[in-house]
Amino acid sequence: MTAHTDKTLSPGPWAPLHRRVFRMLWIASIVSNIGSWMHEVGAGWLMTSLAPSPLMVALVQAATTAPVFLLALPAGALADIVDRRRYLIVSQVWMMAVALALGALTLAGLTTAPILLIFTFALGIGTAMMMPAWGAITPELVNRGELQAAIGLNTMGMNVSRSVGPALAGLIVATAGPGMVFILNAVSFLAVIAALRSWQRPAKVSELPAERVFGAIRAGLRYARHSPELRAVFTRGAAFFVFASASWALLPLLVRQDLKSGPGTYGLFLACIGIGAIAGALLLPHVHARASRDRITAGATALYSAAMLALAHSGNVYAAGAAMLVTGAAWISVVSSLMTAAQTALPGWVRARGLALFWVVFMGGMAAGSALWGQIASWVGIPYALTMAAAGALLGIAATRTYRIGRHDVADLSPSMYWPAPMTADDLKTDRGPVMVTVEYRIDPARSHEFTHIMQQMRRIRRRDGAFMWELFDDIEHPGRRVECFMVESWLEHLRQHERVTMADHGVIEKTRAFHLGGDLPKVTHLVAGRD
Repeated sequence: MTAHTDKTLSPGPWAPLHRRVFRMLWIASIVSNIGSWMHEVGAGWLMTSLAPSPLMVALVQAATTAPVFLLALPAGALADIVDRRRYLIVSQVWMMAVALALGALTLAGLTTAPILLIFTFALGIGTAMMMPAWGAITPELVNRGELQAAIGLNTMGMNVSRSVGPALAGLIVATAGPGMVFILNAVSFLAVIAALRSWQRPAKVSELPAERVFGAIRAGLRYARHSPELRAVFTRGAAFFVFASASWALLPLLVRQDLKSGPGTYGLFLACIGIGAIAGALLLPHVHARASRDRITAGATALYSAAMLALAHSGNVYAAGAAMLVTGAAWISVVSSLMTAAQTALPGWVRARGLALFWVVFMGGMAAGSALWGQIASWVGIPYALTMAAAGALLGIAATRTYRIGRHDVADLSPSMYWPAPMTADDLKTDRGPVMVTVEYRIDPARSHEFTHIMQQMRRIRRRDGAFMWELFDDIEHPGRRVECFMVESWLEHLRQHERVTMADHGVIEKTRAFHLGGDLPKVTHLVAGRD
């Protein structure tokens, strides 16, 4: 492969910033994320004054993260149903209003511990509603070749914010109090609102009514269940996050108990993670040009494990700081690779729902892992807990090696509009159902095994796009006659199936039709239950 081809396939790490809308939203998101990290520090510090108990301080963090875990899937469904640009603007306005109200109450001296938790939870709701939609718009802003670099830049921006926000918050709390931090957080949302308003997003074209929320949630779960590509991302992610969470969960205790140091060292370590993540984001596009996403994920996981071992047995601040640099680079490599694989495994109609499920795996793995390694550390000590987590991450590489995420972006998941709308004898109400569809094939009996094999791919497509039942029947009197049968909930849901067929699905359909004998197409029959 020539150098020119490598460059074409893997743009530089800054390439997405040449696109005006992505650049505006990227800069605005950094500003907004700095405000969010400032809020987290300000809220935690304020709680130490209002109710200085470990439980109440911990509840501030819980109020921030719990909504993301609880509401991610409904948020993803909404983001796939409504216009994502307007949806994001509404979520930003909500968070701005909440932060502004909390800031005003705090400056007036009216904030109590319950009020702080309520408003922090309300901000968490806004974050939960925003995250799937924000991830889903990235493929709309850059081309497929730039997606890896764009996700790397987004992750790098989050780490820049994590490094800058807490430091700024500390200065502002010391000089003006937590109330001013909340006000500045509210102002930071204006940057994202302005950037979103300037984006002229093309309107979604569909003659069908929008999905309803609960039906959309079911469709998202069904798609994930019958998409091997997405399940591979979730499996690889769970195998990493559960073990990788040990470093994040035990780092404060390790600084205090094992390194005998204070909050300054802890802040320095977080800065080292951020610096390592930035370096990793800059190097990742070049590494991706030379290695598959599977190898990058496995290699970065091994590097993360080595950093955990070094952290566990370093014994001094300098060695631990170096381990944190490696941790940041490995962390962003794994997360960026998994996120890119999830993005490229999802067509546009279900992208936000799929990303919402990825966030559930992310947050659930980190939360469960943090609790697990915290308990193990209380039994055997921090160094041994980190050593066990490092070993577990390495075992996770071996256990999930058959779940491939490296070539998801090869498939073209753009809508094919291949199926014409079915013709009906009269005006058929869209809520009638269920609908049974049969497709009759006449094949060479000697090729029956080959046909059955390719039809299993059709089974995944039908089930993934809406069918709740699928079977392939043999005609016992005519061995060459095979009938595919699947059922969907309603006529409207079947019409949605037509819109969900991708260019990659088109290729599978053509392969099945190649088995059909004769000059005509396989006979398709639609049977609808119920009466008008």
